[in-house]
Amino acid sequence: MPDKSLCNHIDIQLSVGHNMTWIVWALLSAIFAAATALLAKVGVEGIDSNLATAIRTTVVLIFTWTIALSLNAHHGIGLIGRRSWVFLLLSGLCTGLSWLCYFRALQIGPVSGVAPIDKLSVAIVIVAGWLFFGESMSPVKIAGAALVTAGALVLAFA
Repeated sequence: MPDKSLCNHIDIQLSVGHNMTWIVWALLSAIFAAATALLAKVGVEGIDSNLATAIRTTVVLIFTWTIALSLNAHHGIGLIGRRSWVFLLLSGLCTGLSWLCYFRALQIGPVSGVAPIDKLSVAIVIVAGWLFFGESMSPVKIAGAALVTAGALVLAFA
């Protein structure tokens, strides 16, 4: 029988996680992405960048399936529709290509240049969100995207 205090700890963590806003999750993502860049820059030294990506991907695979299994999320696999499968698979391919390119760039370039250029995805996603999902495109959002783009380029080439 599991330790009751451990079960209570997990319940508390899960309830806290469900109450967190998307902003908190996004900030945590940014923190972990920054750590990823710094750790990967050191980890990719002296080895093939594709092999480094494969190792990283294996860790992500094991880690995420452990979470999904421990939360019993895997029971929903049969409920996933064909459209979701197609887009999840395409997203996975894009993730893999992004990681392969990112690790190669880290291997041959400065982390302080690679990371900002990688973040140009922010501006790309804003435009794509407007084009494909009908998200709002206000003058303030356009200015913000322009500032992100300018900032990324200034940081990358400073």
